[in-house]
Parts: sequence; C-alpha cells; structure tokens
Amino acid sequence: MLKDIFKKRKYITINREVLSNKNNIEEAKPEIPSGTWIKCEGCGKIMYKKDVEDNLKVCKYCNYHFRLGARERISMICDEGSFLEMFDNITTSNPMNFPAYELKIKQSINLSGENEAVVTGEGKIDGVSTVIAIMDSNFIMGSMGSVVGEKITRAIEFAVKKQLPLIIFTASGGARMQEGIISLMQMAKISAALSVFDENRLLYITVLTDPTTGGVTASFAMQGDIILSEPQALIGFAGKRVIEKTINEKLPSGFQSAEFMLEKGFVDNIIHRKDLKEVLGSLLLYHRREE
Repeated sequence: MLKDIFKKRKYITINREVLSNKNNIEEAKPEIPSGTWIKCEGCGKIMYKKDVEDNLKVCKYCNYHFRLGARERISMICDEGSFLEMFDNITTSNPMNFPAYELKIKQSINLSGENEAVVTGEGKIDGVSTVIAIMDSNFIMGSMGSVVGEKITRAIEFAVKKQLPLIIFTASGGARMQEGIISLMQMAKISAALSVFDENRLLYITVLTDPTTGGVTASFAMQGDIILSEPQALIGFAGKRVIEKTINEKLPSGFQSAEFMLEKGFVDNIIHRKDLKEVLGSLLLYHRREE
C-alpha cells in the first residue's frame, strides 16, 4: 500500500516537472506575427510570405501562381504612375431584393478594398496607352453583376472612342446569382460592345487567370483576338463534378487547366507572370497603329 502511494507521489512530481519544463519552453518560444507564413496550394510547402510577395506571388518550388488583387496586377503590368482609373463611381444596388445582398457587398468591399469586382482605366504598358479592365477574385469571387458589366462596357466604348487597344484580365466564378437575369444580360451587353470594338479593327487581348469560369468564360473571356493565360489557371464553364454527373463519365486528368486548354486550342499561349508585362508590351508595340 505504502509502495503504491510513493509511486503515485513520484509520478505526480515527475509530471509537475514535465509540465513546468513545457511551460518554460512555450514561454521561450518567439512570438511569430500571424500572416508571416503562407502555404502553397500547389505543392503544400510553407514559405515566408515576404519571399512569395517578392517573387510576384509565385511559388519558387512548384511555380504555382497565387491569386492577385486588381491593384497588385496594375502595379506589375502598368508603367509606374501611368494608370488612370475610370468609372469607379458606379456602385451596386440590389435590383432583385436578394436577402442580405447589401451586407455581402459591404463585406466584399472591406475584404478587397474595391467597390466592385473589376477595376477599369487607362494605363501604359511599355509606353503604349491601353485600356485595361482587371477582375478581382477577392470581391465575391469576381462574380459578374450589373456594375461589372457596366464598367467593362464603358471601358470598351472608351477604347473605341480613343482608338486604343484593350486588355481584360479575367478572374471570375461566373454570373452573380444575387442579380439573377440582370447578371446574365451582361454577357450579351459586353459582347455587343466588343462587336463594335472589332468593327474598328482594334486589338483585344484577354489574360485568363485563376479561376475563369461560368458566364465570363462563355462571353468576353474567350472573345479576344489573342487569348493568353497564366500557368495552371482553372478555365471552364461548368465545374468538373457537374459535367461528370451530367455525362456519367470520368473526365481526363488536368481537365479545365490552362495547359489542357492550350493543348485543345482554346488558349493561344501560357505566360509566366514574370514575363507577362514584356509579352503584352511586345504585342501592343507590334500591333500599334501609326499616329
């Protein structure tokens, strides 16, 4: 009996020492600010966030391209100080009286820092004036509502008026369900504006980024004279699982990736982010109109 008591006391003493040491170790650990490290969605490696940002948000191990916000894209593509934003005063309403839509918009504004899912304006790329529209997946996954359609349409009309080339960076989950049929109408609206743009024999380049899906893919994303994509971007209309359930067949590996689309002829070329400005600049200079 006494033997058992001593054993128990010894066990308690040892465990107190262990806990004490553990607490000392935890106290000695350096405090690492949240957001210092980032996990690559491609290879799963943990990397110092600053290193990823310095590498244009591309994984140095597997070449995975992290998603960019519209302002980050502008700073990487446009000549410094050349971008002039347009149509940023257009705001979103709730035409279908969809429940909690206003709250969703406010949350997205706080998250993205933008008032809608696209930023439009005029900027210079290697000295060439260009109308640019950049979709931002941080705003309700870049979904296309009436304001997105209006801003892109006005940008196209401005390009026609000024006889300037047009570049649209796409990143979207498709039409915005909270706006119902009004959202779907933007497909036809933008396409009609692009038809006039084409009649003026102006250059239209689309750059597909991850993800480009739904009604955006079914309209202006695939209507470019030149269609480029970033590596490994998801490009498609309906989701892979939806298609498989519909046709009762297993789809091939890499289906709807940029590489698969290039192989099938839907994309003209895949460009690494570090080379994108140079490639766009070369294309704009090559197709530049004489003054």
